[in-house]
Amino acid sequence: MSVTVRVPAKVNVQLAVGAARPDGYHDLANVFLAVGLYDEVTVTAADELRVTCEGPDAAQVPLDRTNLAARAAEALAARHGRRPDVHVHIVKDIPVAGGMAGGSADGAAALLACDALWGTGAGRDELLDICAELGSDVPFSLVGGAALGTGRGERLTPLDVGGTFHWVFAMAGRGLSTPAVFREFDRLAEGTEVPEPVASRELLDALAKGDPDALAAAVSNDLQPAALSLFPALADTLAAGRAAGALTALVSGSGPTTAFLARDPESAAKVAQALSASGTCRTVRTASGPAPGATVLGG
Repeated sequence: MSVTVRVPAKVNVQLAVGAARPDGYHDLANVFLAVGLYDEVTVTAADELRVTCEGPDAAQVPLDRTNLAARAAEALAARHGRRPDVHVHIVKDIPVAGGMAGGSADGAAALLACDALWGTGAGRDELLDICAELGSDVPFSLVGGAALGTGRGERLTPLDVGGTFHWVFAMAGRGLSTPAVFREFDRLAEGTEVPEPVASRELLDALAKGDPDALAAAVSNDLQPAALSLFPALADTLAAGRAAGALTALVSGSGPTTAFLARDPESAAKVAQALSASGTCRTVRTASGPAPGATVLGG
């Protein structure tokens, strides 16, 4: 018996970051948009828990119990009094360490797949509760679409999206550590008053209307200066995309993937071609959003 779940990547169209809390986390106003780059996670009954992976940059994916997919299987099994004896196989297409929640996506996918395989009958609230324990981005990977994440980003409010948004993503030659980017954010903010994170009304309206020009004018990422401080060459990639006609350009989440909004598929293809030829990034992908969250494909 096996179950396969497909799960999307995300782009943060707004990432407002508050000051560091006593627990080390930051309050966020995090507007997620799921996009059509997918990992597929298959869980199969086995004698013990193990993880395998294939696809681009699979060698960078941990295969031990630190992998969020393994942790998801363990968390669900513990709640239902069973052993997490499954083989978790991940087929990667979401960039690894790219700021697009690939690891979180795998955790959400493994959780949903194990629930289906074991017939645990966990409800949506239980699954989201486990997701929040696993990590700040994991709940959104489960639900997909578009949502505002508050708290650490794990408390979700679904958002209306009135159309399809077309994106180009440029993958960098190396990864960036999310904790390192947050530490750099704290360093850059030292001695200043960091405002409370609040979702942009203009951005939410642009999403609801499906208006790419209005969305381009409203996107923001408070972690972008920190990512650029740690990885200055990303500025060249951002500039190349803007010069190619992107409506806007920003670092995706904690980076180092950079995201470019285009007006339509044809414009996205032109931006992608220019970025590929620019020599400022490793690979380029196009995708549209919103995309559905974790979805069982078969079992």
